[in-house]
Formats: sequence, structure tokens, C-alpha cells
Amino acid sequence: MGSLKTLVKKAKKGDGEAFVSLVKQYEDVLYRTASRMLNNDEDVADAMQEAIISAYEKLHTLKNNEYFNTWICKILINKCNSLLSKNKNILMLNNDVIPDKRNDEFQKIELEEALNSLNEVYRLALILYYIVGLNIREMSEFLKEPEGTIKSRLSRAKVILRNNYYKNKGVTAYEK
Repeated sequence: MGSLKTLVKKAKKGDGEAFVSLVKQYEDVLYRTASRMLNNDEDVADAMQEAIISAYEKLHTLKNNEYFNTWICKILINKCNSLLSKNKNILMLNNDVIPDKRNDEFQKIELEEALNSLNEVYRLALILYYIVGLNIREMSEFLKEPEGTIKSRLSRAKVILRNNYYKNKGVTAYEK
């Protein structure tokens, strides 16, 4: 498949197969991100398609090749937000958000409800950190906000979940 930097360089020179390889490497992350932000599979497919096309057209604007994942996720999140504003949709989470260790249907519903109750900045912070897998520094660059703000949002989101939904259970079980 080739290294990330090599694939990005090839794709920037017009190699379509290299771009396809790049997208395939991040397809699962893109899908999980979009599916947590949008209500239905059609919107997820539309957002992913628009993000991939946009990324292909604007690949030359990517300054640091090693941040391809962050860059394409940002494009996708912008496409999702655009769809949400256009359709006035409400953020929904799929059942597959729950770790495989927890098969109890009640716990899945409870966690989904808890995450959907968070305001958008806290929910986005949790999605970027736990689902997309960005670290604090990458999130800071991505959201163009200080690292302290990002850490604070993650911490507050966990406290809100712990206090409102998981008293005596410990939210730390869901941390990386």
C-alpha cells in the first residue's frame, strides 16, 4: 500500500490509485465519524462522497502530508455540519458506539441518550478524541482552539456524563 507520505505525494501528482488507497485507509474512520453526526445512511453516504470529491479536488492545498487523516476528517465534518444545517437534523448516535464488551441493550440506549444530551462542542470533542482518534494537539489544530480548551471540553463532557448518567459506574471504562 505504501507509506502515507508517499501515497499523498503520488496523489498530489495526479495518481488516482494512490488517492483511492489513501481514502481506503481512512474509510472506516470517515464512516464512523459521519454516522455519528448524521441521522441516516443516505446522508452519511452523501457527506462521505462530497468530502472525498472535495478532498480530491483540493488535495494540492494540503500543506503537511502526514496530516491527511486530520485534513480529510475536517472536510467530512464540515460537509456533515453543512448537511445538518441544511436539513435541520439532530445528531444521532448509532448502537455500534458501545464497546463490544457491553451487550446489554439498556446500556446501549442509555449511553446513546447520554451522548446525545451533550451540547455540540462536548459531543464533537468526544467524537474526535474517541472515534476519530485525534490527540489533543491534533484536535487543537483541527478546531483552531487552544489545547487547554480541548482538554477542558473532554473533561467537562466526562464529568457531565458521570454526574448525570453514570453515578457509581465510572465513565473511565470507555477511555482509550
